[in-house]
Amino acid sequence: MAVAIGSHLHSTWSPSPRIEWGPCDASITNDTSLACGFFEVPLDYHDASAGTARLAVVTASATGERRGSLFFNPGGPGLSGIQRLAQNKVALVAMSGGVYDVVSWDLRGVGNLTIPGEIRCFDSLQEYNAFFNGTIEFSGIDELGSFTNSVDIQHLLDQAADMQKKYDEVAKKCLSSSSRRYLKYIGAAAAVRDMVSLADALDGPGAPVNYVGVSYGTLIGSWLINMFPERVGRVVLDSILEPTFFATQEVSTHWVPHQFVLADTVYQGFVTGCALAGPDGCAAASDGDSPADIDAKIQHILKALYEASTSNASTQMTSGQLRNTLYSLMGTPAQWSTFMNEVYSQLAESVNDTSSQKKTALSHPLLKRATTPAPAYSFPAILCADSADEHRTNMTDVFNSVIAATQNVSHMFAAAWPYVPHQCLHWPVRAVERYQGPFDKTPAHPVLISANTYDPVTPLSGAEKLANLLGQNAALVHKDGFGHTMFVEPSSCMTAIYRAYIVNGTLPAKNTVCEIDDNFEVFKGVSTSDIVASLQRTTDTQMKARS
Repeated sequence: MAVAIGSHLHSTWSPSPRIEWGPCDASITNDTSLACGFFEVPLDYHDASAGTARLAVVTASATGERRGSLFFNPGGPGLSGIQRLAQNKVALVAMSGGVYDVVSWDLRGVGNLTIPGEIRCFDSLQEYNAFFNGTIEFSGIDELGSFTNSVDIQHLLDQAADMQKKYDEVAKKCLSSSSRRYLKYIGAAAAVRDMVSLADALDGPGAPVNYVGVSYGTLIGSWLINMFPERVGRVVLDSILEPTFFATQEVSTHWVPHQFVLADTVYQGFVTGCALAGPDGCAAASDGDSPADIDAKIQHILKALYEASTSNASTQMTSGQLRNTLYSLMGTPAQWSTFMNEVYSQLAESVNDTSSQKKTALSHPLLKRATTPAPAYSFPAILCADSADEHRTNMTDVFNSVIAATQNVSHMFAAAWPYVPHQCLHWPVRAVERYQGPFDKTPAHPVLISANTYDPVTPLSGAEKLANLLGQNAALVHKDGFGHTMFVEPSSCMTAIYRAYIVNGTLPAKNTVCEIDDNFEVFKGVSTSDIVASLQRTTDTQMKARS
């Protein structure tokens, strides 16, 4: 497998001189202020005989005097850059100061306009459903929240051989699918080189590459900084996937214990916000309820679903499925109130209804599985193509890592299943090019790193490690809030810092912390700062009690 060693390998590709911009496909966005087009790149920048790829590109034009392009990747991996730019256009244009065209594209393996597009290993949803029927791929993992029950442990381990066979067969399906020839040509290294080619075409050969990357997009950013340090312009990396961890650790067994370290703290913020709101702002709360009382009510539902599932009773949802839903919810605080005021009551009525004639239907959109013609495998195709090789790891090892992480790292969420990083054990292909270090090269311009204090997906520690790697060539600022990525809670302070950096190159003072805007209510009458303050008081009280 090739490993990127420098930008000189890029010079053999001469990009298309221009992109023919036009209206965007209505299936992607109806925003007529955006323009879309296609851009041709080589499948393999080191082997012209591999052929070409076609990128679907979108731009929001500068509103002032144009200085160049500001590229954006929303992460995932596998999220559509076109769709996410359209959704976050106002925020991104504000960050750019209106002096850059904000440009994004659907990475290789994403969407139906870029070629190669969505990675599909099953021909239909029906085939996928039949293949995984009766397995934890659908039911999730049922356990009581700490995985100390020996019966639960043995039940999971007993499934290891069968699930290993299932996922190995999926790998064979992927290798026999229409996507098979493209699998080794997708990933972060290809994305970096594609972005540099776009910059050459849009801003001129050798122009600085300006970039905003969030979540998995920060891995693309870290690789950009080290593959092309001389091309780094204004680079903002938010919600960091720490690159040295990703380059050196097997993600099938190490991702969850490394990345879930704050997941239960975010959950504590969730139940604290409900308790602070009381019954007027949170339907799950009664007068005088503490965060522990709210948690007990959620645990009651989880236990009822667990008991129904493990006794083979008919149930609309398993405890594992509810944990998956709750973990996804932790990343988006704007949905916390909706869940507790609309979904919680459905769940409570469902588990408390003993009538077999009339069960409360679990119909809320937050509880529904997404349905597609056939499930896309773009997320594992990109993540696993970039990840470190797996060495003699098996499904029993993966399950044991899940059990240990549930016992020691996140009682609530470490048993989330299915979870894409686990699939890297079985993924049959790694990218033809992966950048695996070093990660401390000196960029042409300093980098701005940002993170949320309480992020359930990419913990603040990852941002701190990346900032330490880059030293004086980076500045770290964090938002004292919850959730995953810069977009989930508004902060005028952060927006001003982003804008000052992107427009003027101004970095914030060391150890800058931004607050979430007080007019953003997580629950009725409850701001993020209210929840953070309550959590801090609880922590202080616990520390005093220990001392």
